[in-house]
Amino acid sequence: MPGISREADRPRITHGLQSGDVSANGAMVWARADRASRMLVEASTTESFNTIRATGYADALPETDFTAKLQLEGLPAGQQIFYRVKFQNHASPTLMGETQIGRFRTAPLEQRSVSFVWSGDTAGQGWGIDEARGGMRTFATMQKSRPDFFIHSGDSIYADCAISSQQKLSNGEVWKNLVTEEKSKPAETLAEFRGNYKYNLLDRNVRAFNAEVPMFCQWDDHEITNDWGPGEAITWNRYTEKSMLALQARGTRAFLEFMPTRQSVAESGRIYRKISYGPLLDVFLIDMRSYRTPNSHGDESEILGETQLAWLKRELINSKATWKVIAADLPLGIVSDDAVAMGDGPPKGREHEIAGLLSFMKHAGIVNTVWLTADMHYTAAHYYDPNAAVFQDFEPFWEFVSGPLHAGTWSASPLDNTFGPKAMYVNACNKEQGDNLAPCFGLQFFGHVAIDGDTEVMTVTLKDVDDRSLYSVPLEPRKSRRNGAYAARS
Repeated sequence: MPGISREADRPRITHGLQSGDVSANGAMVWARADRASRMLVEASTTESFNTIRATGYADALPETDFTAKLQLEGLPAGQQIFYRVKFQNHASPTLMGETQIGRFRTAPLEQRSVSFVWSGDTAGQGWGIDEARGGMRTFATMQKSRPDFFIHSGDSIYADCAISSQQKLSNGEVWKNLVTEEKSKPAETLAEFRGNYKYNLLDRNVRAFNAEVPMFCQWDDHEITNDWGPGEAITWNRYTEKSMLALQARGTRAFLEFMPTRQSVAESGRIYRKISYGPLLDVFLIDMRSYRTPNSHGDESEILGETQLAWLKRELINSKATWKVIAADLPLGIVSDDAVAMGDGPPKGREHEIAGLLSFMKHAGIVNTVWLTADMHYTAAHYYDPNAAVFQDFEPFWEFVSGPLHAGTWSASPLDNTFGPKAMYVNACNKEQGDNLAPCFGLQFFGHVAIDGDTEVMTVTLKDVDDRSLYSVPLEPRKSRRNGAYAARS
C-alpha cells in the first residue's frame, strides 16, 4: 500500500521573513504561518549554521493571524548573523515546514562605519503591485547598497486607499495591479487592516529586502486613515465604522502584529523608542500621530505630547553617540494642516512644542542632530538657519525628506519661515506632471546615510529608484558643549 503524503499538513511560511530593532546582542525576528504552529528559530554567525549561537520559539496563533515574533538575544556584537526559521505543526508536532533563511548585522560596540537607508509611503493612491512593471522596485534598489538597516518613516500601508485591478496612466497606458479582497476597500475590520500588510508582502522585492535588511519602523497616518488624530470624528462617507478609536485600536494591533518591533514594557502599543547602533549613532523614532491634540486647541496644541517630549529630551541629553538621528514621521518646515508648520511668523499651535525642543537642545549643548522624514511624496534637503528664522533660539540643523517608496509622487509644498528652512535641493512633480504621478515614471525616492568610522563624517545622499545619486552632502561632527548643570536640572 503506498504511503500517505503529509505534505499538506506541513506549516508554510506565507509572507517571508523580517527582522528589526537590532541591538548589539540581538534583534526581533518575524514570520507568519498558514496555520496554528510553533515558529522555531536558530541563529549563527556562519551561513552553514555549523555553530548555533542562539535559539528560540514563538507560537503562531489565530489570535495574531498566525504571525509570530521572537526577540533573539545573546548574539555577538557587530557581526553578520544568519537566522533560519521553520514552523512546527501544533496538531502534529512531528511535521515541520520549510526552512527559510534571513540575515542581519548586530550593532557594533566599537567605532566602525555605519550605513542605512530610509524612506516611507508604500502602496498609496491606488498604486499597488504591477508585476509586469517590476513590482515595488525601490526595495530592490535599496538592497543593492547592503545597508546595516532601514528606517521606514511611516505610511507603511495605506489602509484608507483601496487598490483596484487597474489605473489609467497619464501617457494612456494602463497600470495593472495585483488585487486581493482585503485591499479592495478602505480598512475598517481587523482582517482588512491585516490584509494591507499582507498585500505589501506579496511583492518579491519587499520579501527579498526584508530577509536581508533589518527594519526600524514607525508610523504616520495611513496605518489608520488619512490625517487621523485620537478621538476625532470620522466624517468620510466611505466608512461604515464611525469610531476613530475603534479604527485606531484595530490598526495599531495589525501594525504591532506585522512589523518586527520590540514591545514596550512601559506602555502597550507605544511606537516611539530609541535604538542605539554603536558609538557613532543613536536613532530616535518619534510618534507625531498618537498623542496629538486638535488644532482647535490653539497655542496649547500638541503633536508629541508631554510624556513623549520629556522622554525625547531626556534621551537626547543622555545620548553619548556622535550622531543623533531624529526619525520623524512628518517634516518640520513644510506647510501642511496635518504636520508641524502652520505658516510664516512666530511659533503657533503645534510649532510651540518644536520650538521648545529646539531651544532645549541648544541650551543643553546637544549637537549633531539630523532630522529624517518622508510623508510629502517627494525628496528634499532643508537647512534650518536661525539667522533666517522668525524663532531664532536654536542651533542650525539639517532635515532630509525622502519618499515615496511606492506611491504617487506630489509637487513640492511651500516652506514657512518660523524656523528658517532653506530648500537646498528639491525633486518633485512639476506642474505638467501634476500630483499623484505613478511609480513607473521614476520619481520614487529614498535616502542613504553613511557614517565614516574614522572621520565620523556623516554623508547623506538622496537617491531615486534607479539608484542615481541626486544630492549629497557631507556633515562634519561638532564637539559637544554639554552643560552639566542644565543636564542635572533636566
